[in-house]
Amino acid sequence: MSTTNINIRTDSEIKARAQQIFSTLGLDMTTAVNLFLRQTVRMNDIPFVLTTKANQSNHADKLPFGRGCMKGKIQMAEDFDAPLEDFKEYME
Repeated sequence: MSTTNINIRTDSEIKARAQQIFSTLGLDMTTAVNLFLRQTVRMNDIPFVLTTKANQSNHADKLPFGRGCMKGKIQMAEDFDAPLEDFKEYME
């Protein structure tokens, strides 16, 4: 697999906060960005919902029910972990 570099500019505070979150997930910035890019290609779309509505910062606020109320009623797609499978070889 051929690789290339991407240079981006972002707010230093956003970068630091994102790195903290990725670290808790066992990811570095490169892997997280690659996950985003691969999921974008896989879905042929942005892999999250974009909205112009104010006060939509917390996904839980948009849920019609409390957390955990759908336990056992929601099924995961069989290929849910597929993007992570792409990185197993990369991470080793």
